[in-house]
Amino acid sequence: MTMRWGTVGLWAAVALGLAACGPTSGEGSPAEAAADAEVEAVGNLEALLATASGHCGAVDFGPAAKSRRPDARVLAQLKSSSRTKSIDVAFHVVTSSSGEGNVPERQLDAQIQVLNQDYATFGFSFRKAVVTRTANDAWFKLNGGSGDERQMKKALATDPAHTLNIYTTNLSKGLLGFAYYPWSFEETNYMHGVVILYSSLPGGSAAPYNLGRTATHEVGHYLGLAHTFEGGCTGDGDFCDDTPAEASPAFGCPVGRDTCPSPGLDPTSNYMDYTDDACMNEFTGDQAARMAWAVSTYRPSL
Repeated sequence: MTMRWGTVGLWAAVALGLAACGPTSGEGSPAEAAADAEVEAVGNLEALLATASGHCGAVDFGPAAKSRRPDARVLAQLKSSSRTKSIDVAFHVVTSSSGEGNVPERQLDAQIQVLNQDYATFGFSFRKAVVTRTANDAWFKLNGGSGDERQMKKALATDPAHTLNIYTTNLSKGLLGFAYYPWSFEETNYMHGVVILYSSLPGGSAAPYNLGRTATHEVGHYLGLAHTFEGGCTGDGDFCDDTPAEASPAFGCPVGRDTCPSPGLDPTSNYMDYTDDACMNEFTGDQAARMAWAVSTYRPSL
C-alpha cells in the first residue's frame, strides 16, 4: 500500500506485496486474511507517521514486491507501444453527518481532467463512470489501515476488477492519500482503490496540494509505481532506469537537487516524488512501461 501525506506528512505507504490466494469474499477466506494483514500493516505505519515530518511515509517495497518486475525484453516492447488503456472511475464521496466533504460534481470532473492530462502521453485515460455520496462520520475521519477502511470499501466498492475506485474522505493525521499496489490482492478484492483527502481535489483547500496531483500520485501506485526515492542511492530503486536515484523525498519546489552520486539530478518534477502539486509534471518512459506491464499482469480486467 502506498500513501502521500500533507502538512504533517504525505503518505504513499506501499503495499507490502501480500498476494491474496483463493476466494475473494467470505470471512476467514485467504483473501480476507491477506486483507487483514495488509490493513494491519498500514495501521501500524500510520501510528509512526503521526510523529513524522515529511511528505509520504512509505512502507518498504519488500522482497516479494521487488520480484515483481518485467524483464528487459518485455519492458522494451511496452515502451514502444502506442496503445491507450481507458479506465472507468467510481468516485465515492464520503462526508460527515453535517455535510463536510461533499465535494461538488465540478471538482470530480476537474480531477478526471487532471488525471487525463497527466497520463495522456503515458498510455492511460480515465472516465467518470459512477459517483456515490455517503454520510458516515467514522468513514469521513478515516484512519488508513483501520477496520473502518475495510467496512467502507466493502460497502461502497464498485466492481474493483473493472473499475478504479477513488474514495474522498477527511483523512486523519495530515495524510493526503493512500493506495494498494496491484499485486496486493486478487483483482476482484474490494480493498483495491485509492483514498484521498477531499480537499486535495482541484480547487480544494489543501494548498499547496490542491491541484489534483495527490490522485495522480496515488493512481501511480495503484498502477504499480514506487516512489522515485525508493531504496535511496543504492539497489534497484524504483525499478525504472530512467528515473535518477534519489536519497530521500523532495519537498516544495527544489531546483538542481542532487542527493546521489549516480548520474542525473533528482527527479523532483516526477509525479512519484513528494514535491508541491504545481511542481509535478512528468512520468518517464520506463514508468509508463511498468504501469502497462503491471496492469496487464495483475489487473487484466481493468
